[in-house]
Amino acid sequence: MDGARRARGDLEREVLAALTAAGVPSTPAEVRERLGADLAYTTVMTTLARLHDKGLAARERDGRAHRYRVADAAEVAAARMRQALETSDRRDAVLARFVGDLAPEDVPVLERLLRDAERRG
Repeated sequence: MDGARRARGDLEREVLAALTAAGVPSTPAEVRERLGADLAYTTVMTTLARLHDKGLAARERDGRAHRYRVADAAEVAAARMRQALETSDRRDAVLARFVGDLAPEDVPVLERLLRDAERRG
C-alpha cells in the first residue's frame, strides 16, 4: 500500500481473501506475509480477532497461538443467531420467532438436535 490508510472493512476483506487463498488454517504471521503489505503483526491479529468475534473466521488452537480459516455458512448463521440471542432482552421472543418460522421438515431435525444437546448436558 502507498501509505494511505485502509478502511477497517477493506482490511477485513483483504484478510478474508488471504485466508481463502491459503486454503488451510493460517497463523496471523502467515496471513500478514500473504498480504504482502507493510502491516503490523498486531493489526493483522486484531483484524483476525474481530473477524472471529463476528463469526466470519473460525479459529483453532495451535500450541500457544491460533490458526484461522474462513467460517463456513453454517458457522456464520450460528454466530448471527447467537448474537441475536445475546443482544436481546427477550430471548424467549427471539427463539419463538425462529421456531415459528421453521419449515415443517426442519422441526424433527431441531427436535433431534435438542434431544442430543440435552443428553450431552
